[in-house]
Amino acid sequence: FLHVSTDEVYGSLPDDDNAFFYETTPYDPHSPYSASKASSDMLVKAYMDTYKFPANITNCSNNYGPYQFPEKLIPLIINNALQGKDLPVYGDGKNVRDWLFVEDHAKGIDMVQEKGRLFETYNIGGHNEKQNIEIIHIILDTLQDMLPEDDERQKLVSEDLIKYVTDRKGHDRRYAIAPDKIKAEIGWEPETCFEEGIKKTIEWFFEHEDWMKNVTSGDYQKYYNDMYEGK
Repeated sequence: FLHVSTDEVYGSLPDDDNAFFYETTPYDPHSPYSASKASSDMLVKAYMDTYKFPANITNCSNNYGPYQFPEKLIPLIINNALQGKDLPVYGDGKNVRDWLFVEDHAKGIDMVQEKGRLFETYNIGGHNEKQNIEIIHIILDTLQDMLPEDDERQKLVSEDLIKYVTDRKGHDRRYAIAPDKIKAEIGWEPETCFEEGIKKTIEWFFEHEDWMKNVTSGDYQKYYNDMYEGK
């Protein structure tokens, strides 16, 4: 059994380039959302300890890539920018996340399943820390480079769309994973740099605009309004 978890369970790191999450970092979730993830890890750990249940746990950093639902930052910004809509940014936009292309994560999961030592936890991180506002600027620049000059959306994609909104509760400041253990024991490391991964992601959304239109209709619009409007 492989339990796929998240770096959120470790809490928040200081703005220190030398501070990272390790498998030995104590759990310190700050929101009910991340606490629910930590509790699921604890349940698996308890079964492994008490019943020798054959399992592993992986804790990954922020994923991005094809098919990601647009409640998440990267697809949200891509979709809104192409429509000339506001680009909502929580707080001051300087919260830091470690970004991992989804295919790299999938390879990591597969390698832990095949080669990981039973009962062990492995952190899977991208070594790619960026502030949220930095991510938005990269997406805007990449969109402008990738859109044909005669595409009317060139005129819509602009930094003027950035709109700061009230920070969400329990919003951790910084996450950063040290994937040293999985590299040393299993040989996994991220293969996709962010600049390459974001181009692949944007290309996919260009080719699947009907999918995006479908998933952003109906209930999604209510979610979006509740999260970002009027704050």
